[in-house]
Amino acid sequence: VQLQASGGGLVQAGGSLRLSCVVSGRILNDYVMGWFRQNPGEEREQVARIRWTGLGSTYYTPSVKGRFTISRDNAKNTVYLQMNNLKPEDTAVYVCAAGRYGGKFDYYGQGTQVTVSS
Repeated sequence: VQLQASGGGLVQAGGSLRLSCVVSGRILNDYVMGWFRQNPGEEREQVARIRWTGLGSTYYTPSVKGRFTISRDNAKNTVYLQMNNLKPEDTAVYVCAAGRYGGKFDYYGQGTQVTVSS
């Protein structure tokens, strides 16, 4: 499985960005897709995740709940992260990932930088 993220950039606080992650390779029905973020010297944080099939149940880390929305387009093999009301503390490299439901994330793509200025 390969993942290619895009859509990062520089935005002012309160602004919005939409990240995209194109997924290729053998995608199993029980996969979960996720977005992580990381800054240098800090641990990687899971931001959101969504099941690849079915109703697409989601999870959000508390700090982004109500501001970020994860979604998927199975026809385009793409996962999105809509980020609204961005804050300076959202600044990080955002990475998309894939893994089996109930297991760990096995596949990570390259990151896309998101910078939020105050």
